Amino acid sequence: MKRVTIYDVANEAGVSLATVSRVINGSNVVKGGTKQKVEEAIEKLGYKPNAIAQGLALQKTTTIALVIPEASFTYTGQIINGLLDVAKIYKYNIMLHTTTEGINEINDIIENIIKSRVDGVVIYNDKLMREELNTLTKYNVPIVIIGNKVSDSKISSVYVDIENAVYELVMKYLEGGKRDIAIIQDRKNGYSIDQMINGAKKAYATKGLEFNGYLEIPGQYRTSYDFMKDYLQDHKHDLIIANRDSQAIAVVNAAKENGIDIPKEMEIVCVIDTKYNSMMRPQISSFAIPSYDLGAVSMRVMTKMLQENTDDIDKEIELSYLFTPRQSTL
Repeated sequence: MKRVTIYDVANEAGVSLATVSRVINGSNVVKGGTKQKVEEAIEKLGYKPNAIAQGLALQKTTTIALVIPEASFTYTGQIINGLLDVAKIYKYNIMLHTTTEGINEINDIIENIIKSRVDGVVIYNDKLMREELNTLTKYNVPIVIIGNKVSDSKISSVYVDIENAVYELVMKYLEGGKRDIAIIQDRKNGYSIDQMINGAKKAYATKGLEFNGYLEIPGQYRTSYDFMKDYLQDHKHDLIIANRDSQAIAVVNAAKENGIDIPKEMEIVCVIDTKYNSMMRPQISSFAIPSYDLGAVSMRVMTKMLQENTDDIDKEIELSYLFTPRQSTL
């Protein structure tokens, strides 16, 4: 028979773990209606408070869980720095959780987060879908999503409008008479690719055209470079847009090996800017995205969500971007 835990009581009553702890410990700060819900949940589930449960701190843990994909450490370094700097100001500790494809299951991470009784969760990971988010919100854990535009009573988001960035870029090329534009698949960042495709489709539709330039990498290819090396033997586009620096670099190298001049014969743009884009030859044009600010603003939003009155919090905060032309575009 499954043992009923304090987490089950919190879920059943629709309150936080701290509220259940207060009721168990006889605190008089819990309002009558809420206290009754907790007591009814305890009775319904047959919960028996143990010494650990009764000893749960009624104060905040001052710990925030940060969930990021291990594969994106190069880009997320500045996001983490921004988040840590603000966390220090407000005296919060950060508990890091990394997701590795095929190794760490999202559900395991969710379970660890719940057991650790963190005050809130900041997530930069587009593989964390709505079902997992709902699991967290059942425990009244406030959540801030970095990169994805999503919000509700317990979820806020801080993001850059990648869809609009690609829309503006593609519109510029279409208006200049260049219509053969391609977007290469990024298997690690499906949400970002969807945004990029939507931006391109919107631009083409504005011109009465249809976008058919999505380059999906066949399963037999392990890397973007392996695919592009073969693909560019008999294909060429006016512009190829990649999401990550490693993919943009792969396109540049594959183009060189196939005798395609960058940027005279084909131009390349990378959405996410890192130091490697400017280290390449030719240097790769990209969008300057305020990664440090994404982390800093996300942590600041979290501190506001942890306050008693959160009605006036902006649930969706959009940060700006800037296109940085370099040698891979004309």
